[in-house]
Amino acid sequence: MSAFFRTSRLVRPATLSARAHATQHIRRTLATAAEKPFFSDEPEGPTVSTAIPGPEGKKAIAQLDKVFDTRSLNLLARYPDSVGNYIRDPDGNTFLDVYAQIASIPVGYNNPALAEAARSPEMVTALINRPALGNFPSDDWASILETGILTVAPKGLNQVFTAMAGSDANETAYKAAFMWKRRQERGGPDVDFTNEETTSVMNNQSPGAPQLSILSFKKAFHGRLFGSLSTTRSKPIHKLDIPAFNWPQASFPALKYPLEEHAEENAKEEARCLEETERLIKEWPQPPAAVVVEPIQSEGGDNHASPAFFRGLRELTKKHNILFIVDEVQTGVGATGKFWAHEHWDLPSPPDMVTFSKKAQTAGYYYGNPELRPNKPYRQFNTWMGDPARAILFRAIIKEIERLDLVNHTAQVGDYLYAGLERLAGQYPDQIQNLRGKGQGTFIAFDSPQRDAFLKNAKSYGVNIGGSGETAVRLRPMLIFQQHHADILLDVVEKLIKS
Repeated sequence: MSAFFRTSRLVRPATLSARAHATQHIRRTLATAAEKPFFSDEPEGPTVSTAIPGPEGKKAIAQLDKVFDTRSLNLLARYPDSVGNYIRDPDGNTFLDVYAQIASIPVGYNNPALAEAARSPEMVTALINRPALGNFPSDDWASILETGILTVAPKGLNQVFTAMAGSDANETAYKAAFMWKRRQERGGPDVDFTNEETTSVMNNQSPGAPQLSILSFKKAFHGRLFGSLSTTRSKPIHKLDIPAFNWPQASFPALKYPLEEHAEENAKEEARCLEETERLIKEWPQPPAAVVVEPIQSEGGDNHASPAFFRGLRELTKKHNILFIVDEVQTGVGATGKFWAHEHWDLPSPPDMVTFSKKAQTAGYYYGNPELRPNKPYRQFNTWMGDPARAILFRAIIKEIERLDLVNHTAQVGDYLYAGLERLAGQYPDQIQNLRGKGQGTFIAFDSPQRDAFLKNAKSYGVNIGGSGETAVRLRPMLIFQQHHADILLDVVEKLIKS
């Protein structure tokens, strides 16, 4: 039956004759069979032969638990045996991975192009002579950046500060925002710090430690480090027992679905959130130096807003002379059918900073305004300031994305997958609720009334899938995810609904 749902757009299942159903099934099967796989050695599909974890997995987990906290473990993997879209465990179970770790594997397990980059003399040098980039960058560091990370810089942003992880990228972006704001208030880059500033800052007091803030949104996730955690609002468990800054949070639009049936209500909701955001910018006792926002709130439940909402945010930041930081740690590098998700918004001017990590396999933030460079050295600094080995890997990922046209491919496969889920949602409206992500590549989610059981049971059918928020099932397949993988996923979704 699920094969029909994926092929019929105009006729409901009950009206199809058995012959018509069989004909459409054959046509879809032939079309899928004609699709050339990106990985010729991929399994034909998932296989599960033991409980999960199985006996070998249990032994390995017990061994690991002696020296490492395993309570958040999702799946113990055997990476040498994993390939393409499929991840394998120590018991030989093979799963179609539509979670991609945590949206962080871009072009497949054991991708040959990445393996070739890993074996290069350039990579060996970067690995065994890891430079402290602020003090001792290699003489080819500019070339590595210019031939890799900067080739995909968002429009209008031509510089980069490299970092270690998404939280690190956001924290350094926040620091840049604070230094930029104080530079303005002080009167420019050549105005030196006062004695009062240099003295008070050593006591964590103003004016050296200014009373400024970063405005984020309810249900946002921007990381787990100390500063980024104050802008994370997705789950209490991330924040409990950690001192936090008194920084403002505005409401993020709570849209109703299907979007086309709630256009007026959703527009009012977005207008309300923009009004609240402006009020907080104007009235919060620690004035914001920047607004930070995810194009799609990922960890917080896969919450979307319209391009008009984000254009409204950009207008507010311009109006009030604060910075606009777009957190593309999870949405960036092609997953939404654009290389950067904010390309969907048609902004009148680019964001001031765009942070990235995950599928890039490295991290940092892009910027264009030279005033976002601190006026003195060592102000934006740490030992590593990123990792050339990971920058080289990102360059190989970019080349693979370009070679296979994976951004456009993801847009097309996302449309195919969304249409299949939309048909299943029509058949099982109580089980697939608030389907969202149309036109956003494979960045798709829906709410399930038994979400946790849905995710757990999916593994018994050979699919590794993730969740977000309280009830969302979030799809995060790799950029090499194809229609025949979507067919497998849709079959499993229907089986889970029926089970």
